[in-house]
Formats: sequence, structure tokens, C-alpha cells
Amino acid sequence: MPTTSFNTSRAVRLALIAAAATSLAACQRPKPEPVAPTPPPPAATPAPETPPPAPPVAQGPLPGTEQDFVINVGDRVYFDLDSYSVRDDAAPVLDAQAAWLNRYPSVMVRIEGNADERGTREYNLGLGSRRANAVRDYLVNRGVASSRISTVSYGKERPIDPGTTEDAYQRNRNAHTAIVSGAR
Repeated sequence: MPTTSFNTSRAVRLALIAAAATSLAACQRPKPEPVAPTPPPPAATPAPETPPPAPPVAQGPLPGTEQDFVINVGDRVYFDLDSYSVRDDAAPVLDAQAAWLNRYPSVMVRIEGNADERGTREYNLGLGSRRANAVRDYLVNRGVASSRISTVSYGKERPIDPGTTEDAYQRNRNAHTAIVSGAR
């Protein structure tokens, strides 16, 4: 039996070695393979939290306001010395005034007639009145209701230029269209 015991002990040893190898193999972790880093998924674009930009603000005065009338139309026309005839260069301004007043029918105006400082107070008041009425008649002939227009003469009492030069006198010979009511 010595050979059997030799074979048996050899078989037992081999079985123990195989069990130990299997046991070690089962406990051993495989070496991880290097993995290239994966890029992060693209971030979802969040909806903007700010509202879209406002449209540009219109420059200039609001239509239908006194500022609109003064800036975009013109509120003053000029006259020659000792004259109340509407000059050719005043016609475009008065045509624009008539169109604007027809577009805004609730607006009431006052035509203020003015003169330069030369002449008597009475003469200049009369000349200022004729200038204001000439502008009123022009506007009425362009469709503006006469009931919307009042006139006043300031003569030489309210100069817009206090100077005593011919340029100052020219600026003071005018009719000013003032908005009284009805504008925005």
C-alpha cells in the first residue's frame, strides 16, 4: 500500500493546491483597463431669464403733443416791415399747421400777432391784429374750423428778441400759433 498512499497523498496535495489556486483566482480582481474619460454630455441651454430687448424708443416728441407741433410743424411765421401779407416762405409752415390741426380736430389754437418796437403802440397793436387774422384766414382756407382759432395782438409788447438791430426787428415781426387746449 505504500504506492496507494503515495498516490493518495499526492492526489490530496494536488487537490489542495488546485483548491488554493482556484481560491486565489476567485479572490483576485482583474486589473482594470485604462478607460479614456468620456466627455460630459452637452449642457442643455437654459431658456433666457431676461426678456428680449425692448424695441428702440422712438426719438422725438409724441404725436399730437404741443412739442410735436412746435418741433415737427413749426409754430411761428414772419412778416415784412409794415406788412400783414403772408410771405411765400411762410406758406409751407402754415400748410403744415393746417394739416396737423386737421389731423387733431380737438386742438384749439390762439394766433398771437407781434410787431417790432418801431411805431406807436396803437399802430403796432393794429398791425399785430392784422397779422394774426391773416394767419387765421390762411388756416381756415385750408380746412381748419374758425371756431378752433382765436387771435390776439401783442403789438410790440412781447418781443422775442430784445435787440435793436434789423435782425432783431425781423424776428419780432411774427405771428405765433400757440396751442390752447386739446393736445395730448
